[in-house]
Amino acid sequence: MNITASILYDYTQCPHRVWRDKHGPQDEKIKETNPFVQLLWDKGVQHEERVIKDIGEFTDLRQGTLDERANATTVAIQNGTPLIYQGVLKYKSLIGIPDLLKRLSDNNYIPVEIKSGKGLEGSGEDQSERKPKKHYAVQLCLYVEILKQHGFADENKGIIIDILRNEVEYSLDSPMGKKNNLSWWQFYEGTKREVELLLSNTKQNKPAFGGVCKMCPWFTSCKDWCRATSDLTNIFYLGRGKRDVINSDLGIEKVEELVGIDVENVLKQKKLDKSFLKGVGKNILMQSSRRAEIITNTKKPVLYEQINLPNVKYELFFDIETDPTRDFVYLHGVWERTPKGERFIHFLADSITPEAEKTAWEEFWKYIDRLPLGDFSVYYYSPYEKTIYKQMAALYPGIKTVEQIEQFFENPNVIDLYSDIVFKKTDWPLASYSIKDIANYLGFKWRDESPSGALSIQWFNEYIETKNPDILKRIIEYNEDDCKATMVLKDSLVELAKNM
Repeated sequence: MNITASILYDYTQCPHRVWRDKHGPQDEKIKETNPFVQLLWDKGVQHEERVIKDIGEFTDLRQGTLDERANATTVAIQNGTPLIYQGVLKYKSLIGIPDLLKRLSDNNYIPVEIKSGKGLEGSGEDQSERKPKKHYAVQLCLYVEILKQHGFADENKGIIIDILRNEVEYSLDSPMGKKNNLSWWQFYEGTKREVELLLSNTKQNKPAFGGVCKMCPWFTSCKDWCRATSDLTNIFYLGRGKRDVINSDLGIEKVEELVGIDVENVLKQKKLDKSFLKGVGKNILMQSSRRAEIITNTKKPVLYEQINLPNVKYELFFDIETDPTRDFVYLHGVWERTPKGERFIHFLADSITPEAEKTAWEEFWKYIDRLPLGDFSVYYYSPYEKTIYKQMAALYPGIKTVEQIEQFFENPNVIDLYSDIVFKKTDWPLASYSIKDIANYLGFKWRDESPSGALSIQWFNEYIETKNPDILKRIIEYNEDDCKATMVLKDSLVELAKNM
């Protein structure tokens, strides 16, 4: 089977998908494309069309069979064509279709990919804190290798044109990170070798249970396998990599086999052999054994230390909805609980404009600023809201400054239930500690049959196009239920504390 950029991408997201797409039980694969994945594809196509429209003259090689396009690409390169769009590169089992091939001053060519995401990972202002994305790097490496095999390139370099239309050069011989001396090219070579083994069925690997899986067409199939086999990735925070190390070095395959493991004895062996349980230390072993006990025997949540939550008249349970494909915040929701009753309040940006986004955010803060100082608490789940609000403050400093946002979230009455309590002080008989998994475990049900933040983004894009009030109602109800779920979790934590 041919190795393509999309297969390399799939491997960077999930090594098992490469094997399963080729050799897995095809009747268990979801045939319908996930709506959010389709939205991302559509956004990518639209972004590429906008970039190409403004890029100047180019030779368009979209038409014809792959072989015809590959031949046309070779001819175009030999003729010194300055810019080639959608050319096809082939060498043995390698096939690449870079968005652009750009001629350099020395008449060599460099591949250019147009991406609807940011060109680098990380959000630091210091460029040195940001690094190439794995899935972008391996795709560029594939194109470069084919070009080099045909004598059309002599440097391991590529370019990403990102969502902001910045041209980001990827130096593929550079190390992957400050603590990782492996170069991007070496990473690509290793990835390609693994893909070859999986496609040929010379090597097999196992499913794993993780958050990244939810939009994969194999999600249900892999999840069922993990549950049926009591795979170690049913333990929260024990991912594929550490699972594989424990499987290999300790011979432990099932959750129940981790219960009561002699950690001190294992650590003695680890001390004698530096390669033993590489990347799995004392804390991971103890934490995983404890969570295995809760899944296998305790079968109920455990609170490890007392919590003291504020006693106030106004309790706010807070959640936002964002569209990362546009860097746009479209909804701020609050479930408000007071001695007088409960209500849902929301602040909506109903058009994709800075004015609408700014107005919704401003109205949210007017509501917050009207509350009695010191007599309200705010509960949310995960650091995401804080991160997004700091970004909004940078955009709209006339409403709140970054410093004011930081002060707000540093207030002891403003509590991230996940980071401050669930992750640090509790364990649950669950593979995932997402708000949906925990709230469902506690008996809370969303009104929507398929609630997810990704689908909310898709619904919002549909609403913007159609202005269908039923779609807007669905979005608002979904956000309201997220806020209520946060309240259910908070109340559950209070009950757990009472029973300590």
